[in-house]
Amino acid sequence: MLCVLWGTGNAQLFRSADYSGQELFERFCSSCHGSEARGDGPVAGSLNVDVPDLTRLALRDGNRFPAFEVREIIDGRALVVAHGPRSMPVWGYEFALEAGGDLEAEREARELIDRLVDYLASIQASGDNSR
Repeated sequence: MLCVLWGTGNAQLFRSADYSGQELFERFCSSCHGSEARGDGPVAGSLNVDVPDLTRLALRDGNRFPAFEVREIIDGRALVVAHGPRSMPVWGYEFALEAGGDLEAEREARELIDRLVDYLASIQASGDNSR
């Protein structure tokens, strides 16, 4: 995925493939999930669903971060329709399409999703329930 960044000089081309997991989160997820991933982003209040606090995923799963499930939710292409409507974008499709839609694009989409999953694993709340 390519983005154009404007600064004091010329426009600069920046690829999403260069983003860290935190940068990907800030760019694609924070509008709903909030800058600290607590479900309080500026768009959250206008949605018809509760936006989850992503810092508490491990606590809700017996102190085990559910990496596989999180990866599947972010990708969004393998979710079962019987679980109800999907409120968030299908990022696996979006990332792959923006990267060209070929086999290399699929690899890049998986890598971007893995970075997001790793970032979310790194921001999990501890078991003290103070967050």
